[in-house]
Amino acid sequence: MKIAPLSGFPEWLPAERIVEQRILDTLRSTFELHGFAGIETRAVEPLDQLLRKGETSKEVYLLRRLQGDERDSELGLHFDLTVPLARYVLENAGKLEFPFKRYQMQKVWRGERPQDGRYREFVQADVDIIGTDTLAFHHEIELPLVMVDALGKLPIPRVIVRASNRKVAQGFYEAIGIQDVDETLRVADKLDKVGPQVVAEMLQERVGATEEQVRLALALADIYGADASVVDHVRELGYTSELLEQGLEELAALLEGANDLLPGSVVADLKIARGLDYYTGTVYESTLVGHEDLGSVCSGGRYDSLASDGKRVYPGVGLSIGVSRLVSRVINRGLVKATRSVPTAVLVAVNNEEERRHAERTAMALRRRGIPADVSPNSSKFGKQIRFADRRGIPYVWFNTEEGEQVKDIRSGEQIAADPATWKPAEEDLYPRLVSESE
Repeated sequence: MKIAPLSGFPEWLPAERIVEQRILDTLRSTFELHGFAGIETRAVEPLDQLLRKGETSKEVYLLRRLQGDERDSELGLHFDLTVPLARYVLENAGKLEFPFKRYQMQKVWRGERPQDGRYREFVQADVDIIGTDTLAFHHEIELPLVMVDALGKLPIPRVIVRASNRKVAQGFYEAIGIQDVDETLRVADKLDKVGPQVVAEMLQERVGATEEQVRLALALADIYGADASVVDHVRELGYTSELLEQGLEELAALLEGANDLLPGSVVADLKIARGLDYYTGTVYESTLVGHEDLGSVCSGGRYDSLASDGKRVYPGVGLSIGVSRLVSRVINRGLVKATRSVPTAVLVAVNNEEERRHAERTAMALRRRGIPADVSPNSSKFGKQIRFADRRGIPYVWFNTEEGEQVKDIRSGEQIAADPATWKPAEEDLYPRLVSESE
């Protein structure tokens, strides 16, 4: 029976899964280096909570049993990790220490049309910093540096973090007389996808913007730069407001602060609007150099009201990496690969089935010392057992010979006497590594 793949639900082969796992391991270890604690939340949330973020009703997968209580339909699979975080903070506020720095790496489900880098089931990796009532601005500088550090440790094309500030866009739109600022922000957020001509038409049709307002809105979106000179370019457009000035000051502080700590880490790109209306300050999007067609691989921003219990408000700033999107691009384009398709560093050969127990003891001795080892599934000729290892990328084969225990590096052909109680492989051979296409 031929089984057709189900579109939008990726499944990786073993070597590809190692790529995904190593990326997740790198992100996890880096997040923890920066002081973030890991959490995991349930897969489902009440439907009314999932729909709080706006135009997402068509994207939510409902949870419904074939037979059962109709109330099951009021639950849905989460489509991001921000809504679950808001609920988690409210439920556990009395047990958490604020500012609360958390990372979370889980699958999410989104009912959108599958395409390159977009799936219906995918893994996200989020970092957020949540405060109570207030949250210092310096955390808006901290977050992109965490991501630059994490992604910079991977053998992938360089990631550029582009940033803007919702106060800049909102303050500017208000200053030039646009009435429906929220819709203007949603339309402007489509610039990278549809281009300036389509956005201009949408602003006139949906917002009722004049030709001059459209020209000014596109001029603002065209401003790009790596330092605080972008502030001067905005002011040269000839409009100001209190909100606009506040946003410009924050944008300048972000660029100066981030690039002082990690030069070249953040650039300003004022066409970034982030269409979701809960963002209130800095907004971020990140792309792979040379792979801008993939879209953003990491995005997020500042929100002043993640959640509220009626007494306290919990503001935050967060960034989310589309791990599955990133993995799919580096795998499908051959940009990154694993050095082997299995964790095994050593294959213990079996002379004959009567000696299998000896081989298993050898493997156990290696494993006790943290060396991934497997035993050959058969006792065929040594040449076939070596080919078994070679096909999987296993670098070493262990033999019990008349001269005693020996281990062979099947890449170089070097074979030496070895003791399972003391021998260890080269550090780079202990576990599968990720290598870029240039290595």
